[in-house]
Amino acid sequence: MSYPEPLYKGDTGEVSAYYRPNDHAPELVYPHGTRIHYLATGDTTAGGYGLYRYEMVTNGGPGPHFHRTISESFYVLSGTIQIYNGEKWIDTEPGDFVHVPAGGIHGFRNESGEEASMLIHFAPGAPREAYFEGLVELGSKTDEERQDFMLYHDNIWVP
Repeated sequence: MSYPEPLYKGDTGEVSAYYRPNDHAPELVYPHGTRIHYLATGDTTAGGYGLYRYEMVTNGGPGPHFHRTISESFYVLSGTIQIYNGEKWIDTEPGDFVHVPAGGIHGFRNESGEEASMLIHFAPGAPREAYFEGLVELGSKTDEERQDFMLYHDNIWVP
């Protein structure tokens, strides 16, 4: 394996770093309290990846599913988060990391009774913001509209 083709072709470098302070408000707060911070989106990384801080309240998270177009990785920051590794639910704690390649069955949930947070990394940088935001309205959709939404956003549920 070698390095990919250069993305920057200049000779001097450029001032282009982005800084986001820890106290920046989350971009999305679900009615039940879970908060999502859009740290780096596919738009801001030229499609390279998406990185989100996911702050979960208790009793929530998606069940087993997979993606055809993206890999997903989890790095636990606080609390205990259960992550489905395709075979069983495992308790993950701060410092634990789980990587799921495209096609890998996974899910996550917080059943600890306490808040928990993690970083979620998607590669390449799919438009997951529209997925996160669209979940709020799913309850008012028909079964067919919910299925179309999930397929559009590359979420394939596993029974």
